[in-house]
Amino acid sequence: MGPDQKAGGAAGRKAALTAPADGDGFSSSWERVGAERLHLRQRNNSNATAPVVMLHGLACSHRHLVPTAYAVRRHPVFLPDLLGFGLSDKPAAALDVGEHAQVIGALLDHLAIPPVGLVGCSFGAQVAAELTVRRPDLVASLILVGPTTDPTAASVQGQLRRLLLDLVGEDPRQARILAADIRDAGVRRILATLRHAVRHPMTATLGAITVPTLLVRGSADRIAPDTWLAKAGALMPQAQRLTIDRAAHNAVTTAGLRLGAAVEAFLGTGTDRPPPRAARVAA
Repeated sequence: MGPDQKAGGAAGRKAALTAPADGDGFSSSWERVGAERLHLRQRNNSNATAPVVMLHGLACSHRHLVPTAYAVRRHPVFLPDLLGFGLSDKPAAALDVGEHAQVIGALLDHLAIPPVGLVGCSFGAQVAAELTVRRPDLVASLILVGPTTDPTAASVQGQLRRLLLDLVGEDPRQARILAADIRDAGVRRILATLRHAVRHPMTATLGAITVPTLLVRGSADRIAPDTWLAKAGALMPQAQRLTIDRAAHNAVTTAGLRLGAAVEAFLGTGTDRPPPRAARVAA
């Protein structure tokens, strides 16, 4: 049994379903950005270390990220629900990648926190990358987990096909989390956001990033294959790559303990030595 299947992983999954009630050090607030309210799940332990902001993927919410956030103990952690998802307001139209980045940038301005360690998962990685290019003053370092969209499958059909393949390797214990996330967003919004995702110029965006970056994927991730992360890494001379064994696309949910440790190590609090350019975390 791997570390993410032991008590720590179970506690993180349980904490994922707590909001909006307080629990396990996390609390919820609703922050107004323009005319809309964003739900923000946070554990602000007032540490002097850099805050960590995590952005969830498509058809997901902050819940999807809590198992990893639960394991990031040395940093204040902020988990916003993207507009239209989770417990945030639901505008009539789905936002594109740039619009989501603009909203998150405004949220960080509102919170008035120091430059962050920004973690983006899947579609959230696209938003994180876009925000880093648009507002480098807000981002100290960047961690992209299972980033979309691989140009070799940059279509709605291509992404759905990969999603079905990936489901075979996913841990069924995340089903309650994913069901709640899909219920909150709605299928129509999810598909509209997917259409925006496949049109976003992720390759060009990655090439414009200059902050220290860690590219992460699960070894069984069928949505973000190793060939795609190798190409992404080649665009970013400052980037390092990390593979998490026995994890599929939703590593932030199913491998939270290992990914949380990797986040802390990359941000410089878990180790005094930087990881090698390409590394692997065993199960």
